[in-house]
Amino acid sequence: MNIRSLALAPALVLALAFPALAERIPLNEISRYLNSLRTVTSEFTQVNPDGTISTGTVYLQRPGRARFEYNNDNTLMLASGGNVAIFDPKSSGGPQQYPLAKTPLSIILDANVNLGRANMVTGYTEAKNATVVTAQDPEHPEYGNIQMVFSSPTQLRQWVVTDDAGKKTTVILGELNAVGSIPASRFNIGNEIERRR
Repeated sequence: MNIRSLALAPALVLALAFPALAERIPLNEISRYLNSLRTVTSEFTQVNPDGTISTGTVYLQRPGRARFEYNNDNTLMLASGGNVAIFDPKSSGGPQQYPLAKTPLSIILDANVNLGRANMVTGYTEAKNATVVTAQDPEHPEYGNIQMVFSSPTQLRQWVVTDDAGKKTTVILGELNAVGSIPASRFNIGNEIERRR
């Protein structure tokens, strides 16, 4: 499964500059932080598995919803209703769709993020003043994993998704900005399918 929507080369993870020296952020603090995210938006830069770079705006509405709008492109990725849909204007026959639970992005969008679950965290380090956490679905590690990078004070800065085929997609975030609300229609996969007909 190749989910274009989700994420820069690992070298870029370490190349980002983060503020002053920091110790690893405790996993329970990272879980608390992720659970506190409700409706946020950010500019992003994405490095795709083939090395191409895309930019755009991401809208996250936890739990369970995400919208990735790409600049200068009619590509769109939506996560909603337990599904992920990728609308690629170069493809015919409607969007590629996958169950959200079978993608590593589900870890960030879960209603209750608990990085303390047994076998969920497979990597936990401090690098270049950032805390790097690699997590997977402990019941289905074959779905791939997500490597999340956090700056201090705790803020999600980027993630690298490795899908079930071993392909890596990196998403580097700008500032996460809290917004009051986003209309549910912006995440509606069925509406988007109808709109594109």
